[in-house]
Parts: sequence; structure tokens; C-alpha cells
Amino acid sequence: MSVNLDNNATTRPAPEVVAVMTECLAEDWGNPSSAHRRGLSARRRVDLARDSVADLIGCSPNEVVFTSGGTEAGNLAVVGGFEQVRSSTPGRTIVACPSTEHPAIRDAVAECVRLGGERFELPVDSDGLVDLDHLERFLKERGDACALISVMWANNETGVIQPIETIGGLCREHGVLLHTDAVQWIGRMPCDFEHLPVDMLSCSAHKFHGPKGAGALVVRAGTRFAPRSLGGSQERERRGGTENVPAIAGFGKACELAGSWLATDAIEAMRSIRDDFERRLDSEIGPLIINGGNAPRLWNTSNIAIPGTSSQFMVVVLSEHGLATSGGSACASGSIEPSGVLLAMGVPDDVAGSSLRFSLARTSTREQVEQGIELIVDAARSARAS
Repeated sequence: MSVNLDNNATTRPAPEVVAVMTECLAEDWGNPSSAHRRGLSARRRVDLARDSVADLIGCSPNEVVFTSGGTEAGNLAVVGGFEQVRSSTPGRTIVACPSTEHPAIRDAVAECVRLGGERFELPVDSDGLVDLDHLERFLKERGDACALISVMWANNETGVIQPIETIGGLCREHGVLLHTDAVQWIGRMPCDFEHLPVDMLSCSAHKFHGPKGAGALVVRAGTRFAPRSLGGSQERERRGGTENVPAIAGFGKACELAGSWLATDAIEAMRSIRDDFERRLDSEIGPLIINGGNAPRLWNTSNIAIPGTSSQFMVVVLSEHGLATSGGSACASGSIEPSGVLLAMGVPDDVAGSSLRFSLARTSTREQVEQGIELIVDAARSARAS
């Protein structure tokens, strides 16, 4: 038996995605910058994928910059955005983000500090939501010195959804560039970038049944940033390097499939599965703590503290019995420390140390979740007994 409840780390590529990538590798292997037929055929694949990404996100195809994934896209937005703003407005040197951000963003902010910027951490409440009153005061007092703010739309560990429209409105009032890490959002929830008060948005294909190694930074028309990959005119001179055509084509197909799925009422059905999962576990091995449980969350994510257990022990035991889960971000899965996201929310060390992240995919079924519940209950009872 194999049950994957770790879909925020990655999802299984859809068969249609695998098929189009295989076809590209076999047939459309030309360089999309070449002027001959084989190159033009590869270029056509990239153009079609760009249209599909734009359709899913609700932006213009010209606003899509293909990258190697969410990490590069986030780095490009934060560091590139900071350098561009600082070069044109030297007094703007502050880069702000919550301490609940993904390491890709936190490390990018650290790079901005190395380049001469100043870091400002936006406080969050016990559910991980940005303190809007504090943000408003910060912008009124120091907005003229702020180059960029980055806020994750939906948290990768808790699924907590930030009020990005409100945050964006405040940033626009003060002329501050806003980037949102939408890696966990895009492909799982609707997006209308055209009407979203956000300047840059990053996403990644492998979070919604596309390939690894393909992502995008969506850059609103008129927004400029300093390129980080130099040496070519690709992506309208915003990201040099020969495009990974098979991965980009797979990304485009994943966007088409996600768009079709989002056009149904499947979100509510999947949220019902997630809620039943939490209730069943609470009744069997509770009382449990749902980290971020009082805030709006993605339909697929449960971050659950199981008192009397160790998250590291549970991950290993569950893995041995065929269930994949995690104690936090996949990028930090080798760490034995409690989740930094949970600690930033004020979660006590012992609670954070007993917390597991369970995340569904749109292909998850009730039967699979039921199997997962049985394994989790057995593992928790065994952990407590020992």
C-alpha cells in the first residue's frame, strides 16, 4: 500500500504531461531561438505553453517569464526587484517579508541585505496571518524607504491564506512593489492576476501535476527588475538561457488540466475530504491541534500537532508503512529542528516538534485518505505507548 499525503512537497506528473514532454524530447528537440523549421517548432511549443500559463493565472502572455521553478522565480522577483528599485530610487533599501516565508524568499532577502539593503520582518499572529495594522503603520512610517515586500499567498506548511488583496492595496497606496510567492496557490485555487494588486507572482509546475524544473515569474506590464541570468535575449531579455522546451510544454499542459479542474466544483469536494480527515483523527487520537486552524486555509493542507509523539519519529514510521508525509517544508525535511514557520507563529517547541503536514492532491480519494487515517492512528498509538 502506498498513500501520498505530502503533495505540498510535489505532485505526481499527470499522464498527459508525461506524454507531451516525451513527444517534445523525441520530436521538438530543436533550439527555440533557431530560425529553421526545427527551431520554430520548438518555439511554437514554448509560445503555446506561455498562453496556457497566462490563461490559468489571468495575465497577458507577455507578462510570463519562464524559470527553472519557484525558487528561481522568487529569487528573481526579490533580488532583481530590489536591485532595480534601489538603482532608480537609492533611498528605498528596505525589503520586508514575514518570518513564515519559504527559504527561497528568506534567503533572497538575506542576499538583498548583503547587497546593502535592510531587512524588516512583518509580524504574524498565532495563525500565521500578517498583522495588517502593523503593516499599515510600517508603510506610513517607512514606506518611502521600502523597496519591496514579499508575502506568500498560501503557506506551504500550514496552508494559511494571506489577505493578499488587502496587503496589495496597502502597498499600492504607498508605491511599494509587492511580490507574492504563489507556488502553493496556482493550479489549486483560481487566480485573476489582471485585477490582483500584485506586481510580481511566482509559481511552480510540479505543485499541480506538472514537471519539476519548470516555473514562472509573472511580472505586471511596466514593472521592471534587474535580470539575474545573463548571456542571452530569451524571455524578452529578462532571463537568459536556452528554454527547457519539454519542461515548459509539460508546464503548459499542467496549466490546461488545472484550469479544467478549477472550472468544476471539485474544490469544495476536496475540502470536505480534508475536513473529514481532521475530524476522524481528532476523534481517534485527539484532542489534536490544527496549526493555523482558525485562519482561511487551502483545501488540501492540514498541519496537525499530535501530542505525545515526535514528528521525526512519525515521518519515519509512516514512511515504512507506505504513507508519505512531512514535518514541514520539503526543503527542510532533513532538519531535526522544529518548523521555523510554526515557531514564528508562537507555537511552543513541544507542539511544533509533534506537528506533521498532510497535503492532498486533486487526485487524492476518500479511500486513500481512509487508509492514511488508519496508518496515522496506529503510528500515533505506537509512539505514545513507547
